[in-house]
Amino acid sequence: MSRAPTLPRAVAGISLIEVMVAMVIGLVLMLGVIQVFTASREASQLAQGTARAQENARFALEFLQRDIRMAGHFGCVNDQAHFVKNQGDPVVNIAGVATGGGSALDFSVSIQGYEAPSSAPNSNLTLGATWAAPTMPDPLKNLNPRGGSDVLVLRYLSPVGVPVTSISTGSDNEIGFDSVLGKRLTEDGVAAPTLFGIADCSHADVFVGSYAAGTVTASGATLSRYNVQPTGETMLYRAESIAYYVGTSANGEPVLMRARANSAGNYAVREELVEGIENLQVMYGLDTTPVISQTQLPVGNVTVQGTATDVSTGNDAAAANEWRRVGQVQVGVLARSPNPSMAAASATAVNDPRLLGVRFIPAAANDGRYRAAYESTIALRNRLFGN
Repeated sequence: MSRAPTLPRAVAGISLIEVMVAMVIGLVLMLGVIQVFTASREASQLAQGTARAQENARFALEFLQRDIRMAGHFGCVNDQAHFVKNQGDPVVNIAGVATGGGSALDFSVSIQGYEAPSSAPNSNLTLGATWAAPTMPDPLKNLNPRGGSDVLVLRYLSPVGVPVTSISTGSDNEIGFDSVLGKRLTEDGVAAPTLFGIADCSHADVFVGSYAAGTVTASGATLSRYNVQPTGETMLYRAESIAYYVGTSANGEPVLMRARANSAGNYAVREELVEGIENLQVMYGLDTTPVISQTQLPVGNVTVQGTATDVSTGNDAAAANEWRRVGQVQVGVLARSPNPSMAAASATAVNDPRLLGVRFIPAAANDGRYRAAYESTIALRNRLFGN
């Protein structure tokens, strides 16, 4: 008996509805992947912007702290103690320099500041707006600092000196020293220094000179009162007059700048130190003694604090005496990420960045950059009376 023929089976397949359902599911999954990728990318950009801003602020404060601590260094006796001794030290052997006159080479004033308008505590500055620059003498005006930021000037003898082994007679003394040790005078990128200081534990002189291996020739300075080593304690230093300010880099970005004065009194050497520093604020702590003199010594207690305008805006000896009271400096920097980092603008005023009492209001159009304020309090170790 033969088997009945079987009917062919229907061919299995996918319907149009099933295809559409699969496509919808795939699109939903793809959308989720894209959202995860976008969120991860934004988080990475924000983290990178935060890290760059923090790193830049840390470097900026490190530069400022190091140089501010050196203000007033004039050998083994600081400038404040020299002034109280009332023997005319440090002697500035540079023509045309008057105490408190605002010259870049006025080494009788070791620290001096210039306050930007509308940047005192409890002031507001709007990001992206045009800020006014502080009123300054001509050598500083030529630096073209960005508005809204303070300017800080520091003067001192370099941290490391060279023992003096000989001093010739005459008005243009030739100072001799070990040529190998003398390389200390060319550190920190100053290959041909022209400003020098000589000091022992009794006196200090600042002068213009020319450097050669083993010798410095002083111009117009008589240094016969110093005894050379090994019997004396005379040391030769490079004299520094530097200005810190916020400038503009070649690509138009804000940057912390440091300018070094030359023997002509111009801040000719300018260094871009740290990018992304948008604002610099400085406040000064003053010694309790209102007028420092031989009969009114500094006591080392900082009881008054204010801006540069609160210290003095004068250009005379009285103003110089006010700046001698400074024993503490508070600095603050507003750092921003070099590139947009998906940072949201603060929604309320309480979250706006603040720097030594100055509030920074977000711009109308958010640029997406991360911003944060960083502050530091620095004691002027060379202003500790008796150091």
